[in-house]
Amino acid sequence: MTGTRGIVFALDGVLVDTDETSFRAWATVASRLGIAFGRDDHDRLRGLSRTETLDAILALGDADVSRTEKELLADERSAIHRELVRGLSPRDVDPAVPALLADLRARGLRLAVASASRSSRMILERTGLRDRFDAVSDGANMSRREPDPEGLLRAADLLALPAYQCAAVVSTREGAGAAHAGGFGEVLGLGDAAAHPDVTRVLTSVAGIAALVSV
Repeated sequence: MTGTRGIVFALDGVLVDTDETSFRAWATVASRLGIAFGRDDHDRLRGLSRTETLDAILALGDADVSRTEKELLADERSAIHRELVRGLSPRDVDPAVPALLADLRARGLRLAVASASRSSRMILERTGLRDRFDAVSDGANMSRREPDPEGLLRAADLLALPAYQCAAVVSTREGAGAAHAGGFGEVLGLGDAAAHPDVTRVLTSVAGIAALVSV
């Protein structure tokens, strides 16, 4: 990755696996409504906004609720999720992640996180990762979700770097599309993102980034 000066990381599936906290929060809301909601259902809804996810869950149970009730349910899910996030700790992070971030910073790279979640900063704080990054772009400063590149581009802006001088590390197909659309110099794909045609390099683990960097 010659010429790369910054790296923008997606949060979920790259730095921290928050899939379990998301599932548990939505499953609690669904259970209260008497709607069966399993992990396969959650996997199919990955990448949707909070409102879109709630609508999909209500459709699973053929539930008809008012707009006000929807807002209350969405707020309830967020409150449950925040409580679950407070239970996270550095033990929930792959040991390879802090070591990788320390290595990249020692090489002079600027590092940022881009996530649509409004709990991103809390997740980073609870897992001990916040101080490892120069910038965080989260749901508080973006209005459009992936595959729109807004969040990734804001992260690059916060690093004071053009996108073409940054690599984006993503774990979803939407994230890969967003990074490509945003003009990032490299698109590094983990998990579901690895098979996306816009990924320039496939990763089997986040630790593999170290071998790609040449600065």
